[in-house]
Amino acid sequence: MLLILAKIITILVALMHLYFMWLEMFAWTTRGKKIFRNFPPELFEPTKSMAANQGLYNGFLSAGLIWSLFIQNSIWATNISIFFLGCVLVAGIYGGISVSKKIFFIQGIPAAIGLVLWITLWFASS
Repeated sequence: MLLILAKIITILVALMHLYFMWLEMFAWTTRGKKIFRNFPPELFEPTKSMAANQGLYNGFLSAGLIWSLFIQNSIWATNISIFFLGCVLVAGIYGGISVSKKIFFIQGIPAAIGLVLWITLWFASS
């Protein structure tokens, strides 16, 4: 049951980062304006390439999380999940401190929950 829950959280975090990737890479000047209402509207166009770069990194995080679910060796799958969820958590903490606390709650908390589950599984298998 714990393994299923860990995988569900991992999928949720991966899907969130796929959405962030899409938003930042392809919808920054359209949908982005509706999501980031506190960001000055006149800055969306000039920051389009910066946002796309951020989106690419979110895509890499998502790819790593999805990859972890297809690894057959349970030790490696756990280690890769822990690594990528740790990256997401660090990004969520940094975003929460430097940009908005909301980032920590949206990005950091789900990653932290996933980390706790995977680390619990890791210790249980040792």
